Amino acid sequence: MLYTRGCECKKKPLTGELSCQEKPSCQKLTTFDWLKDVHNAALPSNIVEIRFKNTRKGFYQNVNDLPLQKGDIVAVEASPGHDIGVISLTGDIVYLQMVRNGLLPEKYEYKKVYRKVKGGDIEKWSEAIALEHSFMIRTRKIVEQLRLEMKIGDVEVQGDKTKAIFYYIAEQRVDFRELIKILAEEFHMRIEMRQIGARQEAGRIGGIGTCGRELCCAQWLCGFASVSTNAARDQDIAINQQKLAGQCSKLKCCLNYELASYKDAQKDFPRTNIPLETIDGTAYHHKTDIFKRIMWYNFDKHSMENLVAVPVDRVKEIVEQNKKGTKVEALLTGKYIPKYTGPKEPEFKSSAGEDSITRFDKPRRSSNGGNRSNGNRHGRGSNGGNTNRANGAPQSSSAPREQEPRQGAGAQRSQNSNVKGNAARGNGNHHRRTQNSNNRKPQQGNNGNNNQQK
Repeated sequence: MLYTRGCECKKKPLTGELSCQEKPSCQKLTTFDWLKDVHNAALPSNIVEIRFKNTRKGFYQNVNDLPLQKGDIVAVEASPGHDIGVISLTGDIVYLQMVRNGLLPEKYEYKKVYRKVKGGDIEKWSEAIALEHSFMIRTRKIVEQLRLEMKIGDVEVQGDKTKAIFYYIAEQRVDFRELIKILAEEFHMRIEMRQIGARQEAGRIGGIGTCGRELCCAQWLCGFASVSTNAARDQDIAINQQKLAGQCSKLKCCLNYELASYKDAQKDFPRTNIPLETIDGTAYHHKTDIFKRIMWYNFDKHSMENLVAVPVDRVKEIVEQNKKGTKVEALLTGKYIPKYTGPKEPEFKSSAGEDSITRFDKPRRSSNGGNRSNGNRHGRGSNGGNTNRANGAPQSSSAPREQEPRQGAGAQRSQNSNVKGNAARGNGNHHRRTQNSNNRKPQQGNNGNNNQQK
């Protein structure tokens, strides 16, 4: 078993050739072959799509008519030498994929597919992959020493270890001629520098977006259209740079996905900066529900309180009357006033039943011992607990005890113990200890007075 470029490679049982056991998440920019079982004789059948590291792909021509299938690892033409890649698409879908990427299949200069890989090719390819991370770390240190304003984002070593491609990001033009000389002397390879943007870097690295799914630029998005804040305004989205920016620190590409639907839905909407003149005052626009065709107004320009939902058709009528110099009586009149149809039922119902959320909040009944102690504590004798229960007073064994003077508490406890008798042996012992301590105190005081007299 061999892991290369995110795939699990195994040998075929009959031929012994290596093949990539592709899964939907093992590569970037995957394409579903919906023409797998359909063949069009008018389209060329010897063109294949081959993927390399991350998002780099290329179209090659099978000049030797090899029996190639999706997942086969092949050696292809490169300059110089050869490179190792994995076949990602075959058949008629390749032609359509080229058209989708803006390429002309008839005028495209194809490179050749040499052969399927052998054991020696795989060993050298694995060694090249192992060098990529160390090359990137070393190159970043050299860039820092040369004080170049650029960032090395990724490194890809060719399958025959004769060339290395360095992907970098820079805001301005960088003179890296000295850098190329140092890298060529240190790595003993041909060096190629490719500048990419922040979105291409995010696609090569990959990640999870704020929606919880894999980044579009790493999964299926090939072309990057320009995105502006007007796309957020047209969709009535709050302009918050932190929420509108993706992992590339640029505006999210998904802002353009539904932009056409929003623009089409609000073609006949009146402008939001036009106030509505009524007899009660001037109403100002605050927000819009585009697909429900509702605009929200109130009479305070700087507050969001007391908003009134006005249909778009009603807003257009008010605007037309205001142009004629007429003020309307109210924002909603006649057929535009919503009719009350009773309380709305909740849209979601629990399948476990509609139990009250306060069913566990019932007060607990206190025990008899708690009543006795409560009654005795208040000095009501043996019937103190029954009196409280009859009056309906809440009983709680966890109520805080009132701190009383030590001598008075001892006297009260001794009186209760005489009424109850020997109901609790532990309480009697406690009372005796309390009485003894109280009897000792005046003796100590008397001794102190006698000493003073002497």
